[in-house]
Amino acid sequence: METTHFLYLAKPPRSTFVFDATPAEYEILNRHFAFMDDVRSRGKLVLTGPALDGFGGVAIFKVTERAEAEALVASDPAIVTGLFTATLHPLCVGQVTP
Repeated sequence: METTHFLYLAKPPRSTFVFDATPAEYEILNRHFAFMDDVRSRGKLVLTGPALDGFGGVAIFKVTERAEAEALVASDPAIVTGLFTATLHPLCVGQVTP
């Protein structure tokens, strides 16, 4: 099967979340980080990180079909617990050359 990419946008409960998450939210966030590290170790994560302007989190998954990307999102502890909401978008990954 051909590899494809999906952009995963994770929206936190408030724009200041990166700076003022509660201890309970941090516990979920740590599970989210461990989950993303596992996805990376399986070769399915290109990049991930928070936007520091309050937008939320971004990840790019490298998978073979949309259902695989949807399953990853549905397994994210931050989504499972309702801490984050998510959108998933097919992505054309290109390379910019000078």
